Order: sequence, then structure tokens, then C-alpha cells
Amino acid sequence: MMRARNVTGQGARGAAIFAVLLAAGLPLAGQAQPLRGQVGAAPPAAEPAPEPTPAAAPARPQPMSESVAAVVNDDIISTYDLGQRMRLLIATSGVQPTQDTLPQFQREALVSLVDERLQLQELRRVEKSQKIDVVATDDDVQEELAQMAQQNNLKPEAFLDVLKQQGIGRETLFQQIRAQLSWQRWIRGRYGSRLRIGEDQIKATQARLIAAASKPQFEISEVFLDANRLGGMDQATNGAAQLVAQLQQGAPFPAVARQFSASSTAASGGDAGWITQGEMAPEVDAALETLRPGQLSAPIPVKDGVYIIYLRDKRSGAGQTLVSLKQAAVSLPADASAADTEAAKAKLETVRAAIKGCDTLEAVAGKIPGVVAGDLGEAEIADLAPEFKSAAEALNIGQVSGPIRTKVGLHILAVCGKRSAGDAQLDHEQIENRLTGQQLGMISRRYMRDLRNSATIETR
Repeated sequence: MMRARNVTGQGARGAAIFAVLLAAGLPLAGQAQPLRGQVGAAPPAAEPAPEPTPAAAPARPQPMSESVAAVVNDDIISTYDLGQRMRLLIATSGVQPTQDTLPQFQREALVSLVDERLQLQELRRVEKSQKIDVVATDDDVQEELAQMAQQNNLKPEAFLDVLKQQGIGRETLFQQIRAQLSWQRWIRGRYGSRLRIGEDQIKATQARLIAAASKPQFEISEVFLDANRLGGMDQATNGAAQLVAQLQQGAPFPAVARQFSASSTAASGGDAGWITQGEMAPEVDAALETLRPGQLSAPIPVKDGVYIIYLRDKRSGAGQTLVSLKQAAVSLPADASAADTEAAKAKLETVRAAIKGCDTLEAVAGKIPGVVAGDLGEAEIADLAPEFKSAAEALNIGQVSGPIRTKVGLHILAVCGKRSAGDAQLDHEQIENRLTGQQLGMISRRYMRDLRNSATIETR
């Protein structure tokens, strides 16, 4: 059974670790330079990390005493290991180190180190009992490092130098890469070949997506904090609140997701793609209804943990028709004379006769004095002004309306595109990959839960 024993107080250990971080020259809030990338991750949306500029040599870490932070089945995690992992979290997540965020870094660093020790212990047991190679080799680690460095527009040694400037030893990164890469390969190798995503599952998913196409759809990124992993809902909720505060202050969402999220989407920076109402927990659905594209949710407690959702885009269900429009217009007051109105109509009819679709509208209109052209973008037909709505409904793609009178002028509309909202659906392969990823993620979490429950873990 898992045994957790506190030998010193949490507050005292936190203060000691904070002193260690300061002694090592770690920048405080507002000074940390976040790096992009983590094991197996695609580049996030954040701006590339700048090349380090020549400057005074970083302060050398002060000599420090090393003690035991935790013991995992007789495998020791030192305070040095813990401090190093905290620095790596800070460098790669973009979350700023302060007295307020320190406990979260410490908790996440310790949980990650414990999990990695358990994973490597299990994999070495498998190697010994089954006489197979499972743990990633040095060459595997170097290859993964090269990919991470490329994502940051750096060479591997330059990437390691950036970490070194923040007091992070290369072995700290290598240990994380080795554990994560080995575990991912083991789970996929052992269970991936055994998983059979049947045609009935794929067809059922397709049918559900089609049936849900009339519902609103949301393009989201997510962070999920697993309450079981973190020691309870209180810890998960407090941690989520701190992460939301950091994200609001500019921490890159993809980097935070990679370092803190327990979801299977963590490797892709939290990108969950397009989802439909009903795919996630009811609490998440309710929160999505209140968000606008570009907004970040407050922490959302669910059964097993806490979500943070970033709504990237939103679209209506397939019951609505979306139309892309361009217009050419002549400004005309509501009380314009008949002569002025006819002159404006003549200009727009000249434009209408000369254009050959949406691509040429602006160029043609720009040659006629008094005519202004522009792209109106995509909108639901139901949301258009009454004067434009009937024309948008009647016209096909590529057609142009006659002059339309509004209170501000005369307009002609060109229909550049028309589609049913929610047309985009996942294909067969995408559905199979999504279902496989979900099942492998669930298997990995259960595997880790069993390892924790059967382990002897002491924290000091």
C-alpha cells in the first residue's frame, strides 16, 4: 500500500526550496524566459524563444546542502532533484516564480518526480523479467532533445546553454525526457497493438457527431488537473486558480498544458480541436456557453479534477447557413436627392458589370471615384441586416446582387462562400486516432494509479 509520511512541515520545506532557488540565481517574477517544447510536443502558439544575448556570466550557484525530499520504494529524490525540476518547470511553462506560485511548482515537481521514479522502476522490472529493452537509450534521448531544440529555433547545445543560464543541469532535462519517452513507448507498444477500435465504434462516433452537428461547436484548448494525482480536489482547485492567474498575465497556454495537464492532449499543448456539446462533462459544457472566442475560463471542477478551458473559436450547428460576403458601396444620406441616388446606382452597376467574382471586386471598385469596397467576412444569414438577408439567401456563390438601399448608402453584395455551419466532420482515420488516444490515456492513468497504490512513498 502507498505510505506517505511527512518528516518536516510543508511550509518549512517550501521556504528552504525557495532559498535554494534564489541561491541558484533563478529569476523572479517578470524575469523568467519561457522556453517552448517538451517531450513529443508540437510547437505551441507562443512566439519563438529569443537567442540568448551575450551578457555577464550568470551567477554561479551557491554551495548548498542536499537532503532527502522523498523516498519512492527505497529510491531517493533529493532536495537538489526537486529544486532542479522546479527550475525546469518554470523555464518551460512560462509561469512566473513568486512566493504565491512556489507551492504549486513544488507540488507539481515532486509529483512528477515520484511518477517518473515509479515508471522507471516498473520498466526496469519489465526489462528484467521479460528480457526486453524498454527504457529509452541515450541516443533516443539525444534525438528527442534535437527535436525540442529545433522547435525553439536552436541547436541542441545552444538549447542546453539557455537552460544552464537559468541554473538547470542537462541531466535534469535528460531524466525527464528518458522517463516520459520510455513510458509513452511502453504504453503504446504494450497496449496499442492490443487495442481494437472496431468499425462499430467508429460508426457510432460518426453517427453521434452527425446527430450533434446541429448543436454549437467549440474549438478549445484544455488543461486538466487530476485530483487523484495531486492529492485531492482542494489541491487541484487551488492549483487551477493559480494557473488561471498566470495565464491571464501572459503565460503561454500550450507550455502550461504540457507541464501541468494530466489530459492526453498535454503533448499537443492542450489542443482538443473541435468538440460538440455533450462530449465533455456537463460542467464544461455549461462554462463553454458563457465564453466568447479568445476567452479563458475560470477553474471548472468536475468529478475527478479541475479543467481550465481556452475557447479559441465557436460555430453554430448545421441548422444555420453561413455566408461569406464582400461589398461595394457608395455613401448616400437617407434624404439624398433622386439625381444623387441614380448617379450612385450607375456607379455600382458599372462595378457589377465589370467584376468577375469576389477576387476582382476590390480592384474594379477602386478605379471608380466614390465607391468603397471591403470584405464583410463570414456570418450567419439569420444575423445579417434585413436589407442584406434576402439577397444572401437568394444568391449562389459567385453571384452579385443589384444595388441595395440602406440608410447609409447604396450597396452591392458578392457571395464568396456559403455553407452549413458544422460541415467539417472528423474522417474515419481521425476518429480512430482520437479513440485510440483516449483509451491509451485511460490505461496509462489506471496503470499509474495502481503503481502509486502499491508503492511505499515517503515525503520529508
